[in-house]
Amino acid sequence: MPTLPREQPEPAPLYQARQMAESFGTDPRRYDQARPPYPDDLVARIAAGSPGPDVLDIGCGTGIAARQFQAAGCTVLGVEPDARMAGFARTRGLPVEVAAFEAWEPAGRAFDALIAAQSWHWVDPAAGAAKAAQVLRPQGLLAIFGHVFEPPAEVAEPFAAAYRRVAPDSPFSTQPARRPLEMYQAGYAKIADTIRGTGRFDDPEHWRFDWERPYTRDQWLDLLPTTGGLTRLRPDQLAEILGAVGHAIDALGGGFTMRYTTLATTAVRAGTP
Repeated sequence: MPTLPREQPEPAPLYQARQMAESFGTDPRRYDQARPPYPDDLVARIAAGSPGPDVLDIGCGTGIAARQFQAAGCTVLGVEPDARMAGFARTRGLPVEVAAFEAWEPAGRAFDALIAAQSWHWVDPAAGAAKAAQVLRPQGLLAIFGHVFEPPAEVAEPFAAAYRRVAPDSPFSTQPARRPLEMYQAGYAKIADTIRGTGRFDDPEHWRFDWERPYTRDQWLDLLPTTGGLTRLRPDQLAEILGAVGHAIDALGGGFTMRYTTLATTAVRAGTP
């Protein structure tokens, strides 16, 4: 009698994976140097849509986005659960309070804009949306955004094969080598639904910014260890993956062009100023 394949359990939401969420501070300097900034047009649009200069950066990391908003004339406070990342951000001129956003105490403070740059998936979406409404001033702007970066198949497929070899039990090992943009867009649509569910925001908007950035072999191998699937691997596992990817990039002539898409979901806090 044939045996029916067992259904794979749904993976736990990323915000529940606290060890992974707080693993990026292993090498904050590398993270800060290797991770790309955000499109200037995105920063300018958020700053222009904010009713004032006071910005709260949720999961600020080393302060990559926060520094861009400071350069745009905003006053930024960071909230970051990893003390190592927070400490690095402070050395770059960003005031940071160490806490997960859901547990952070605003102490009566309110803000004109809340941003979450590549960090909202580490926040409980329902609790995060409700807290955002609590700390935003009326007509304040909530802006959740992040990069979609899927390298070309010639790089992505060797990476996926090596990852499956060295970390077969990781939830990331079952993911396809390249994920379609529509999958990420669906994630931002879910964020919008959660924001609507609070009843405290105007209807969310979706923004998209397409851009490119060239990478040498060394630049890409510097960025990879800062990504969530690799931050907790053993050194030998990481070395095998980086070796496979480096060989693939060598075969392309030592570099490639990454086509980035930066997606954003934004919503204005309802109410009269």
